[in-house]
Amino acid sequence: MKLHNYYGGSWQEPSNANYAAVLNPANGEELAQVQLSTKEDVEAAVKAAKEAQKKWALVPAPKRADYLYEIGRVMKERKEHLAQVLTKEMGKVIEEARGEVQEGIDMAYYMAGEGRRLFGETTPSELADKFAMSVRAPIGVVGLITPWNFPVAIATWKSFPAIVAGNTFIWKPATETPMLAYEMAKIFDEVGFPAGVANIVFGSGSEVGTAMIEHPDVKVISFTGSTDTGSKVAELGGRHLKKVSLEMGGKNAVIVMDDADLNLAVEGILWSAFGTAGQRCTACSRVIVHKDVKAELETRLLEAMKQLTIGDGLDESVKVGPVINKAALEKIHSYVEIGQGEAKLLTGGQIMTDSPYDKGCYYEPTLFTDVPANARIAQEEIFGPVVSLIEVGSLEEAIEVNNSVKYGLSSSIFTRDVNRVFKAQRDLDTGIVYVNAGTTGAEIHLPFGGTKGTGNGHRDSGVAALDVYTEWKSVYVDFSGKLQRAQIDTE
Repeated sequence: MKLHNYYGGSWQEPSNANYAAVLNPANGEELAQVQLSTKEDVEAAVKAAKEAQKKWALVPAPKRADYLYEIGRVMKERKEHLAQVLTKEMGKVIEEARGEVQEGIDMAYYMAGEGRRLFGETTPSELADKFAMSVRAPIGVVGLITPWNFPVAIATWKSFPAIVAGNTFIWKPATETPMLAYEMAKIFDEVGFPAGVANIVFGSGSEVGTAMIEHPDVKVISFTGSTDTGSKVAELGGRHLKKVSLEMGGKNAVIVMDDADLNLAVEGILWSAFGTAGQRCTACSRVIVHKDVKAELETRLLEAMKQLTIGDGLDESVKVGPVINKAALEKIHSYVEIGQGEAKLLTGGQIMTDSPYDKGCYYEPTLFTDVPANARIAQEEIFGPVVSLIEVGSLEEAIEVNNSVKYGLSSSIFTRDVNRVFKAQRDLDTGIVYVNAGTTGAEIHLPFGGTKGTGNGHRDSGVAALDVYTEWKSVYVDFSGKLQRAQIDTE
């Protein structure tokens, strides 16, 4: 199967014969071939999107929302099919894949509801016989660049608020996971979007992504990916005066205090650290544990890790799937080798090469202990199933260690002390804070994003996402019949 671009309301023949193989990370099987588009393909897609946006912006927002309700319905009907495709191309276990598709369904219905809201404000004018208000206005054509680890959820976080706000979009999915984008294009086509509202262009970041950022008619760029790449997106976008929204890396920590429910903490750590094989921007890669319970937590974690089943995510009994590709394996293993010079390796630490893992991309769930807070494995994003245990002696020290990294996405604390809870949620420098839960599990109606190297102040998801895809317009209506001058004509 060859995956071609979808823009202007139809599937487009490729402008060249260049394709990349889409491989199943569980077994190396080729699933499809994806088109590697050119700058000319982007130009054609943007032209279609720009023409469509003028009419789309005039469609009443509740009517735009009707399309999202229909998308949500179709996604719900095809949930299992979409989840199976997701697991095959990305590798995450089927339980998680179903959850990701459900997130997209939830976002469709949630953002559809905003079609009857999109609230502005009315406010008293300082002058008599004058009315003042603010409204949200669409921006135009937006460019969406999404990663491989959440090939459908993140795309819905970005595209659905853009649509309901009156914009059109160009979506560049990751070349590793284009099949979900292809499935979504089919849904966009079936629900009858006007031609040019929803557009998908496959290809590399260097070619397609750069062309989108540099195009004068693409007014907004929303990017999710690594901090290094995001910095380049911001630099290039700033040069072209783009509105740029960035959601990037994380080095997330679970804090376990001496009064924590250790059984619950172990469950939360396992799910956060080894779900999606650690390939989440919110994954737990540090456990900051109080010295009084460190030994006990360590023992319980090691026992629980022995129960983890590893393999093809389509197997319902599997809890940890493969990582995305060979390059990811090599990166993870290079960090483990660094870690062995910095701390004590308790378990794991190897690429799995024996049958039945030899054809896929599997890494052993790995646990380090006695990790210095400033160690590279405790500071840099590994993006794999590797966890560092860091010992502390107080809540204040735990918060300081948590905040010592350059990222600020998600944090968690396990404690029974309400005073500690409120100090932690105030002082942890992350965009998301969990209490007595792991670092993953964000819900779609709250803002998603972080501080420092994780982002640039914008948020995906929730009502806050609308700020990325709208401009505020202030409107003054003077019905006095005379020229009134604010701040000047006063009595």
